[in-house]
Amino acid sequence: MKSQIPNPKSQIPNWVDGREVPALAGEWFEKRNPADGTVQSRAARSRAADAAAAVAAARRAQPGWADTPPVQRGMVLHGIVVAMQARQEEIARVVADETGKSFKDAKGETGGAIQLGLFFASEGQRLYGRTTTSGTPNKYAMTVRQPLGVAGLIIAANTPIANVAWKVFPALVCGNAAVLKAAEDTPATAWLFGRIAHEAGLPAGVLNIIQGYGEEAGAPLVDDPGVDVISFTGSTKVGRQIAEKAGARLARVSLELGGKNPLVVCDDADLDNAAKWVLLSAFSNAGQRCAAASRIIVFDSVYDRFRQMLVERTATLKVGISDDDDLGPVINERQLSNVLGAVGRAKTAGAVVLGGGHRLADPAHAAGFFMAPTLIESARPDAEISITELFGPIACLYRVKDFGEALALANDSPYGLTACIHTKSFDRAIEFAQRVRAGVAVVNAGTYGSEPHMPFGGFKASGNGTREPGTEALEVYSELKDVYLNTNPDDLEFRI
Repeated sequence: MKSQIPNPKSQIPNWVDGREVPALAGEWFEKRNPADGTVQSRAARSRAADAAAAVAAARRAQPGWADTPPVQRGMVLHGIVVAMQARQEEIARVVADETGKSFKDAKGETGGAIQLGLFFASEGQRLYGRTTTSGTPNKYAMTVRQPLGVAGLIIAANTPIANVAWKVFPALVCGNAAVLKAAEDTPATAWLFGRIAHEAGLPAGVLNIIQGYGEEAGAPLVDDPGVDVISFTGSTKVGRQIAEKAGARLARVSLELGGKNPLVVCDDADLDNAAKWVLLSAFSNAGQRCAAASRIIVFDSVYDRFRQMLVERTATLKVGISDDDDLGPVINERQLSNVLGAVGRAKTAGAVVLGGGHRLADPAHAAGFFMAPTLIESARPDAEISITELFGPIACLYRVKDFGEALALANDSPYGLTACIHTKSFDRAIEFAQRVRAGVAVVNAGTYGSEPHMPFGGFKASGNGTREPGTEALEVYSELKDVYLNTNPDDLEFRI
């Protein structure tokens, strides 16, 4: 299945100090098209020296950017948003080309990135501190918000332009300069954003973008003492490593990690609506969402009927890269092998594959990294496939007796990112939302769908407690400073 979208550049360089530059060692790595396996582009293979050069450029640029009033910083970012709006189709075509998702879905993702950028550009007018009272006469107390310095931003490839916007806009509006380590599977998306930002007037060095592999380009960014805050979206395994390294030098860290998200279907649920949202939550974007629904927990009284609905509807899903298709490929062959291996081990352990479970091998799909949407039942709740994030189009079904068992199973996970319940009972909905151990709780829809003005993040192994986006992201990228004004020093009572 050949790509429908022409690639904008055959070689994807870094952006350092406002200029496009190759890796210092002159090395490149191949990025393959997930739809047909062909080499799509070659990107700069950055290493520690490239990361250090980008950090140095950011440190030089940051004081001037921090001295720019927040309202003016917001206006510069607004200019980037306007430019993104004018080039939305171009961005979407690059996203679709690199990820294998449909142009329709890529355009929707780009629209979401634009909305998020607009929200944070507007926060330049609202970088609030607070004014309060003091317990001492002739003394006034307040807080102000100030930048940290240089932000190291490391993103995933599943929603590439959204992930770029998610981190870059709040980091910059707070007055930081940034070094973005692009996802190796979506280098052109990050490169294009860098070009748009610089053409829109962002000062050189305020945003630097390096291409490369995580262990070669991302790890040096984490280790660099010139980086004051690290924001990472990716696997829990890598998140733990980042937390350990950054913690050793007391750098601030924001981790948005994995999920093994439950979707509960009660006996009073609208089963048609529940089935629609299970398929969207489990299989859209080929299941490559940290918020994907991978554990479908169904009341016993409706289990058999609902299982049959899912099996029948899953079989009708269309796999491909056109706007008429329901899901595309996984991002690379390594990931495809990982998810196929997990299904194979689950079968060996006694799970039953109800549909899918294999790589698509017909002529239209064989060259790409396409997996049939997969439904599994009879997996133990503590089995590997039940407790490990897979990042592929796979969902497991679990039968429970009642609400109590459903809630207990939903919470029986190392993760706690998102969760959903389908019910017509107001009482059940409220009880679930209060008691489920997840950072996001949804009623009668899917497990995904964050909004720019709302915080997103999880409990347990799904993160370290920080939240992005929303105004809560400002806490990640800024410091609070107490300021005390003493209006009559001669009469001031010094108190501890």
